Amino acid sequence: MSPSDSRGIDRREFVKSAVAIGGMSALSACLGRFGDGDGESIPTGVDDPTSLPDRQHAWNDAIPTDDHGNHVLARHHVLLYADYAGDGTPTADERETVEAAFRSLERAFEWSNEGLLFTVGYSPRYFDRFEEPLPDSVDLPEPAALTSFEDPELDSHDVVLHLASDSGTALLEAEEALKGNSDTANGVELSAHLGDVLDLPDEFPGRRTGFVGAGLPAENSDVSGIPDGAEIDEDAPLYMGFKSGFEKNQATEDGVTISEGPFAGATTQHISRIRLRLDDWYVEQDQEDRVAEMFCPAHAENGTVEGVGENLGDDAGVDGCAETIEEDARSAGRVGHSQKLARARTDGRPIILRRDFDSTDRGEAGLHFLAVQEGIGDFVETKTAMAGEDLTDTPTIRQRVNNGIQEYTFVKRRGNFLLPPRAHRALPTPRPE
Repeated sequence: MSPSDSRGIDRREFVKSAVAIGGMSALSACLGRFGDGDGESIPTGVDDPTSLPDRQHAWNDAIPTDDHGNHVLARHHVLLYADYAGDGTPTADERETVEAAFRSLERAFEWSNEGLLFTVGYSPRYFDRFEEPLPDSVDLPEPAALTSFEDPELDSHDVVLHLASDSGTALLEAEEALKGNSDTANGVELSAHLGDVLDLPDEFPGRRTGFVGAGLPAENSDVSGIPDGAEIDEDAPLYMGFKSGFEKNQATEDGVTISEGPFAGATTQHISRIRLRLDDWYVEQDQEDRVAEMFCPAHAENGTVEGVGENLGDDAGVDGCAETIEEDARSAGRVGHSQKLARARTDGRPIILRRDFDSTDRGEAGLHFLAVQEGIGDFVETKTAMAGEDLTDTPTIRQRVNNGIQEYTFVKRRGNFLLPPRAHRALPTPRPE
């Protein structure tokens, strides 16, 4: 490893740790280390935030693509679960404060992975405080356990903020400004903050963090759930060692957008916190076994996947595997994760858009599985296909054994949220005009 490579890894590890810790001390450490001379230049935002896309979830045009056209998520992420601080229902003044805070961020940071991307979502519990119900065009039930073998805690916070950036400094500056701990962000003075309207958290479980991108899982493998000596590929963007988010294995942003009613332009968001226990994944399984369980047995038999799967281009290529899943269950004695997911499609495309990322919250290897879809029912349908409980008639396939990657993943929390269009993102009523 060259000295420059060593410095690059040190920097990535430092920034990831600072984001995970959070707070003004972590921000000061980032600014102290990278803020002068050696520092990153974070692009500023727009003078008129109303020029930004109406859809909060319109990220694809603001993030890069790889050589195959797959969208590449920002490397660092923060989830803030907050509650409305007032009594009764939000006031017009409070809505103005919240909107002013968000527009200040959009002036401070470019709407991109190099600046800052963010969404704000609202839970069923938030909308329960109003007399009017949500319109029928919004499918937003309370979160629930979705398989017979899970018992998650159910997130009931009013609000979730998702902040994402390649710059850990940008994330920390945005977070501290929103909380009212700083009057500026990226050199821009903020006209408002959320601290007087929302109770914003400083610690887990209200504050959750994560990362995605080549090198980061390998560099952050010294946590519970990753065995000593696990050889996580340096090119792997996620702990389980393979690429994810292939363009043809994702719903489109149009496909996950609510098209009718007062929330036209919105989408729904599901967030699961999943704990990973990868001892058997990396100790008992070899690459061929991992390919069979992540993709499908045919991919393992045919040597379809090289390394982390970069050779697959923009498509995991499991459509045909989905058609032979029952035969594979009998002949191979196991089925693959992507193979099961491919059964939940409309017009040949998945019905959810994944934007998930790994985590070391609480010193545990984890995954924040974040997906947006037109309605939560689409996520439930996808999860049901992934669970594969319909395949356990085959003696070798159990709920967790030989059934994709379920032997290694444990759902600890679930939450459902509505991401309104920008026009209604500030403490909306169930029937906004």
